[in-house]
Amino acid sequence: MTPGARLAAIVGALGLLLGLAGTAALFVGSAAVTPASVLAVLAGSETAEAVARVVVLDLRLPRIIVAALAGGALAVAGVGFQALTRNPLAEPSVLGVASGAAFGVVTGQLFGLGLSVLEAIGLTAFAFAGAFVAGGAVYLIASTAAGLPVHTLLLAGVIVGIFFSSAITVLISIVDTNRLGGVIHWLLGSVAPIPPGPLLVFAALTAIGVALIGSQARRLNLLALGEEAALQLGVDAEAVKRRVFVGAALLTAAVVAFAGPIGFVGLIVPHALRMLLGSDNRVLVLAALLGGGVFLLAADTVARSVVAPAELSVGVITSFCGAPVFVALLRSRAARINP
Repeated sequence: MTPGARLAAIVGALGLLLGLAGTAALFVGSAAVTPASVLAVLAGSETAEAVARVVVLDLRLPRIIVAALAGGALAVAGVGFQALTRNPLAEPSVLGVASGAAFGVVTGQLFGLGLSVLEAIGLTAFAFAGAFVAGGAVYLIASTAAGLPVHTLLLAGVIVGIFFSSAITVLISIVDTNRLGGVIHWLLGSVAPIPPGPLLVFAALTAIGVALIGSQARRLNLLALGEEAALQLGVDAEAVKRRVFVGAALLTAAVVAFAGPIGFVGLIVPHALRMLLGSDNRVLVLAALLGGGVFLLAADTVARSVVAPAELSVGVITSFCGAPVFVALLRSRAARINP
């Protein structure tokens, strides 16, 4: 099978899984809507109940789109950060980048920014600034003459994450108590429906971030051989790093602005895909975009149904899944270094 045919088969299979996950999510939730009512709404039947129309078209469908976008964006950001640091444990929440973005969003909310189109762009700008500062701080703390040692990188990410989490706590303490519940729910990660205008902004920002990382996929493959080897092959390593970092930070900022800080998607999905498909970043970027959507859709479906009629935040489900994976990866990496 040629590389092009293999990529098409992978994209087709993951696209089918994403479609199945989205279809299943339309039929599952805390609202008591029968499958027949959902089918009637999807078929455009005039006999469909008004409540079913609201639940399916105004709540579940936009939520599915948000989950697919957020999951894909976080997974591609994870691929970018892992390729950039050459470390499979690198991920927006682990590196403190998500906490920096969250601090930026909470700061923007204090200035009164919400989810109109222009305000959504403003919130993303605040989130991007926070993510950029956090990522830069981690790099400055962790970098040594020998590169980016894994334990130093993780420790720097924890330190920066704790700093921004503490700063968020300070900001929350001065938030109007009427808005406090919403802010806390957002901090746990939520793919609640958002209006069409901001949703288009989210989709556009995701497309830009994916394009930035995807355009550097071949160069990232060469960079994995070592910077000297890549330089000899005509790769400007520093330019590649800048573009990938900006793309990954933009994706993280967009997700945090519209769905809150959702952890471990950028760790679980790239690792699983790398085990199945190999380490070719040209394949991983597209596969992560679709696979991340599948994973977060499945996690959100569980979050909406496991304690129905109440709902869990999707970030709780991803953390339950991600923490054991992170520990397993850390232990396996330590075992390889110190057999």
